[in-house]
Amino acid sequence: MKENMKRNRVNGFLDVNGQKIVNELGEEIILTGWGLGNWLLQEGYMWKALGSKRFDRPRRIEAVIEELTGKEYANSFWKAYRQNYITEADIRYMAELGYNSVRIPINARLFMKEGDGIHWVEEGFQLLNQCIDWCETHGIYVFLDLHGAPGGQTGDNIDDSIDDVPRLFTDQDCFDKGIALWKELATRYCDRYIVAGYDLLNEPIRPKRFADDTDFDYLLPRLKEFYEVAIQEIRKIDKKHLISLEGHHWASAKNIFCKKYDDKMIIHFHRYACLPDISCYSEFLTLAKEWDCPLWLGETGENYTEWFTAMYPLAAELGIGYNIWPWKKMDCSNSPCSINKPNNWDAIIDYTKGGVHPGYEVARKILDEFLENIKLENCEHLETVSNAVLRQPGCIIRGTDFDHFPGKGVSYSGLRNETNLERYRYLTGMKIVEQYKDLEKAFGFDCGFKRFVLELEKEEFAVYTLEDVKDTSTLLVHYICEESGVLEVYQNDEILGTYNLAENSSLEVLEPIKLKELESAKIKLNVISGVIKIDSLHTN
Repeated sequence: MKENMKRNRVNGFLDVNGQKIVNELGEEIILTGWGLGNWLLQEGYMWKALGSKRFDRPRRIEAVIEELTGKEYANSFWKAYRQNYITEADIRYMAELGYNSVRIPINARLFMKEGDGIHWVEEGFQLLNQCIDWCETHGIYVFLDLHGAPGGQTGDNIDDSIDDVPRLFTDQDCFDKGIALWKELATRYCDRYIVAGYDLLNEPIRPKRFADDTDFDYLLPRLKEFYEVAIQEIRKIDKKHLISLEGHHWASAKNIFCKKYDDKMIIHFHRYACLPDISCYSEFLTLAKEWDCPLWLGETGENYTEWFTAMYPLAAELGIGYNIWPWKKMDCSNSPCSINKPNNWDAIIDYTKGGVHPGYEVARKILDEFLENIKLENCEHLETVSNAVLRQPGCIIRGTDFDHFPGKGVSYSGLRNETNLERYRYLTGMKIVEQYKDLEKAFGFDCGFKRFVLELEKEEFAVYTLEDVKDTSTLLVHYICEESGVLEVYQNDEILGTYNLAENSSLEVLEPIKLKELESAKIKLNVISGVIKIDSLHTN
């Protein structure tokens, strides 16, 4: 990882060179970073209010806070919230963890007033200016993400729309305001090299999910028109910055990428809940080759940390940068910062779902505690999350998630025919077994990949890369031995141990194996005899 960090050093404006993003020295940059979700555009699930329609988007959250506390307190609450949620300490910590970029989701209402005419709101620009300054100080590239466009571009809670209609495309006033906002952003930030680029719209035009949903796909021509007009107006002011474009249906569909909209275009896609192997990248790799553009996995995450360990090192190997969602949220295990839930918080959430009003003073006291808890110094710092993202000691690697590259004969033996119906790690020639068939889905984005283990028999092997190994690092191999066998464990080309394993159908663990200090270590599991199922590799 240290080698990658040198390669990813911030240096001047970013540009494109074919399918690569490069800095002013011509060095390739693999974007690695987090999205600042819930700061300038709030989502109720990050407040532990999943399923509460009354508390699912900024305008509704604001209304409930005012109902609970009164207008005067609510106004002061939001000013303190935006000052406390992201501070310079957050950006400094992000840089210290080894990331080089951040995506800042913005809500148009914080930058321009709703209603007749165009009237700028300086508070939003002041907050953004401050954060951009911090990023420049600490060497973090910034992408400006229009997450909530005027009128809404998605038709769901995530765009702060009024009625789940993407009015950016249906109402001319909203369309014009969206263009005006990008012109203003380009005017203000055209000379800031630390601003990597402009992410014109987050996840435009949701899919039709239910029978009574409106199908908004008829608005695709209008989406293309918005991109064309916005780019044209931006380029009158700013010819330097990258342009990030997302497809419709949660930034997963490719239809809009029918041409190259700009010479500095990045094809931006999102991935959640997919099996974390090369299949989730393949169609966009083909698209990037067709238009000779870089790819950016601009939003992803909300999963097991083992899923992170499979997804993001592979993205980097493929030359795809990634931005994980989100940096901070309440009471979590898969963001770098977990906000401690305030005492009596459930009284707030119960009210959003039709429960009793807890009383103004009680509500204010709970929210005062929340304002303190959101500060970085009061959050729980989950180092295991970044260890997983960067495949450093402290991560867990599933047995199925051996290195994809360089390929058969080097990073895995590849001697078998494909067997698993889900086609996970398909065409690797490795046997993937559904060991835990009764494992229930734990959350919405759980793709079920933890049901699988890797089966190895005589003369088969698998290699797992681990970065920044220290002389204090150890390895624990979790396995099931179908029949007695012998397993060798290597670090690079040096054997660390040979283990005689007795037949046992239960999950077992090898005694801790001490690793040697290396910037990048190749852990190889090699079966001499027997049949051994590799569940996972635990490192610390």
